[in-house]
Amino acid sequence: MIIETLEDVHTHALGLAAIEPRFAAAYEATGPLPLRRRKDGFAALFDAIVSQQVSVASADAIWKRLKDAKLTGPRKIMWATDEELRACGLSRQKMRYARALAEARIDYRALRSAPSEEVVEILTEVSGIGPWTAEIYAMFSLGHADVFAPGDLALQESARILFELDERPKEREFREMAQAWSPHRAVAARLLWAYYHIAKQREGIR
Repeated sequence: MIIETLEDVHTHALGLAAIEPRFAAAYEATGPLPLRRRKDGFAALFDAIVSQQVSVASADAIWKRLKDAKLTGPRKIMWATDEELRACGLSRQKMRYARALAEARIDYRALRSAPSEEVVEILTEVSGIGPWTAEIYAMFSLGHADVFAPGDLALQESARILFELDERPKEREFREMAQAWSPHRAVAARLLWAYYHIAKQREGIR
């Protein structure tokens, strides 16, 4: 199932609220959820890599510098020097990841029709792409409705608050917890990010 429109998001949110009353209360608090659909392809995946382990504001700033320098395509990344990439804010590690992605020659068109598990399997073969990055790509760039990102710290913290847990759920525990929200897990993520924004007064995802 693919999420294409805001109406799709709303439909999944209602389904989620029917499964779990706490999500119904959270949805009342957040109001309409964003679509969060993005283009697919190299730039979208590179953008997700840039967002790894940095704040939303930092990721936005780095991505803006990369766009201004016209360094968001695979060939440009391969031709760029370390100095040019460093000037945009990329660490040495992320330079390596960016070049690994550029060399991977992923068939992005084929990914559009692949199931979530296959998308994650293919993408995580590339150095620097872990489950979080692959799941975010499947969720936002491909519109998969039943994919989740349990390694996301903002999602973990939002779930801790919403479900009144003693501590943030660990990734494996959170993945198991989210299975009960199928087939609406991508909208569960959207709702938890929106709830995080209310609870913490800051963005949890770009």
